[in-house]
Amino acid sequence: MDTRFPFVDWFRNASPYINAHRGRTFVILIEGEAMASGRGEQLIQDLTLLHTLGVRLVVVFGIRPQVHEALSAAGVEPTRLNGRWVADRAVMAHVEQVAAHQRLWLEARLSLGLPSTPLHGVELSVISGNLVTAKPLGVREGVDFDHSGEVRRVRASAIEGLLEKGSLVLLPPLGFSSTGEVFDLDASEVAQHAAVALKADKLILLGESEGLEDEQGALLRQLSPADAEPRIQHAAPGSELARHLNAACTAAREGVARTHLLSWRNHDALLGELFTRDGVGTMITQHRYEQLRPATLNDVAGLLELLEPLENRGMLVARSRERLEHEIDDYMVIERDGMVIGCAALHVFPDTGVAELACVAVHTNYRGGERGERLVEALERRARQRAVQEMFVLTTHTAHWFVERGFRAASLEELPTLKRETYNHARKSKVLVKTLAG
Repeated sequence: MDTRFPFVDWFRNASPYINAHRGRTFVILIEGEAMASGRGEQLIQDLTLLHTLGVRLVVVFGIRPQVHEALSAAGVEPTRLNGRWVADRAVMAHVEQVAAHQRLWLEARLSLGLPSTPLHGVELSVISGNLVTAKPLGVREGVDFDHSGEVRRVRASAIEGLLEKGSLVLLPPLGFSSTGEVFDLDASEVAQHAAVALKADKLILLGESEGLEDEQGALLRQLSPADAEPRIQHAAPGSELARHLNAACTAAREGVARTHLLSWRNHDALLGELFTRDGVGTMITQHRYEQLRPATLNDVAGLLELLEPLENRGMLVARSRERLEHEIDDYMVIERDGMVIGCAALHVFPDTGVAELACVAVHTNYRGGERGERLVEALERRARQRAVQEMFVLTTHTAHWFVERGFRAASLEELPTLKRETYNHARKSKVLVKTLAG
């Protein structure tokens, strides 16, 4: 009988991320729709868990649906331009009231500590205040936006001081001016400016969408700002997608290491994105999350972990740590968020113009993404640079895969003398050769 707990395996796999996130600063935007739909309680529990794990949290909350409901109930129809309402005196009265109510509700829920709740035993200080200064949007396309504003500055030093004391900082979509006025702000803009000002490690935007999709509807896991920005032009002005994409791309370009687009509808989105290797949404980053590069001695442990299952199945010849260390300059690896998920080696036989393509391996969880092709192509380029005219490979399981990539069946006699003399006849590996064009 299997008595294992799946949670234990998940916890072990999450441990590197628990360590990596401790002491980091995350700015998290929770759109008002999440609270209006009843998802607030679950998100608050997740935020509290992150706090107990040592993450420094700045939480920005939206209030758009709540304000819209209040305006409708009061019979107030605001003027709109490009998806943004004009916050005149009547509108602003409801904005301030809703923001205050939402802030108090969040503070109350984050203070909950009854024995029957997940927050039992957690003492969490929640601080809000005049931490964002604003300026008016002014007149746009002939429309005076009155008290609709934009962020002038985020008081980063004040927020840093609060975070250092272990507080969670709560930012409403409001800003204050030096003349004592209050301005209605876009929550995603507040989150973006806060993340940049604090040099945050992550900006997390929780909205309706699970992330960005390709033409076939498949979720895109990672994009650069350059890849993501064209999508802003196709989004409706003022839509959540437009606002979130603009905030994510701008923050990424201005130094925020990673920005994430997640759906609050997915109960596991926040923790799933932060504590699993592949996440559940779309990440926008200037830095490469997955890269193909030459191997170093620091990769030996990762190579051993990658190769061991394939060696146990007889797909690869066993390689000792000492052998890998000695031949490490021959290897290329694909690294994904600190984990070696693919490798291949090129062993050149001096004075022969021949090289062996060896140890082509991709982690079982990451096959089907053309990673093997990328490794082979990279080593073919390396072979040409070293004046290699012919590459060969010995394989027991994947002959067809290599044939599809230009290799042909060959005889043992076509191998270099040294390789022919050390050929393992018990394995009966097939010999495949590829001639390289000049």
